[in-house]
Amino acid sequence: MKAGRTGSLLWSWVQPEEWIFKGLLLTLLLGVCWSPGAHSLEVSVGKIPSLEALNGSDVLLPCTFSSCIGFEDLLFRWSYNRNGTLELMLEATIKGPGYEPRIVFSDYRVQFAGTSKSNNISIILLNVDFEDSGQYICYAKNPKEKNRVHRATYTLLVVSELKVVDKTLTTIIASVVGGLIGFLVVFLLGKKLILFAIAKSRERKECLVSSSGIDNTENGPTGTKSKTKPTPKA
Repeated sequence: MKAGRTGSLLWSWVQPEEWIFKGLLLTLLLGVCWSPGAHSLEVSVGKIPSLEALNGSDVLLPCTFSSCIGFEDLLFRWSYNRNGTLELMLEATIKGPGYEPRIVFSDYRVQFAGTSKSNNISIILLNVDFEDSGQYICYAKNPKEKNRVHRATYTLLVVSELKVVDKTLTTIIASVVGGLIGFLVVFLLGKKLILFAIAKSRERKECLVSSSGIDNTENGPTGTKSKTKPTPKA
């Protein structure tokens, strides 16, 4: 009995399919996270990393972060690049997922506008003026990934008035496309009506031909006289 139990344990150890699968899956995930060119911690300011803002307005500077293996005691900060010198605007830490940021430092014109629930670390810059034009750096460091850091740059241009976008070409294109679609719809409807009328006309002709054939059958072949029955004698 003891030998059989030992053999069973040995057999389960020799063929650990489930553990092999889990090990390969873990190796694959670690390889994706730590492979060259793949950033575990990544900071992004969106697909359009620039903005024109009106003088005196409040501007949202967007930034989000992501991590392949999670984060812990994440440090992030916003800085303004003034002629090569970084001026700190905001610095904060996030203990972990589900925790809101703890603001360590914030300029009086800066408001935090993000939330850790969506890894959003955006800020709002209040009452911008022409001197605020330039590059803003969103920076993050994750101690859970051996203090891996990543940063992204957002460019702001403060103007006295916003440019009016010429939509003439867009309007022309939309009109042409709409006209083509309308023509196609009318064409298809007209085609369907014509086919319907042709089908009805064919049905009418077939009906007339069938009716004529029935009458001829009842009256006898064309060109023959019908035989009159003799009057029965009383």
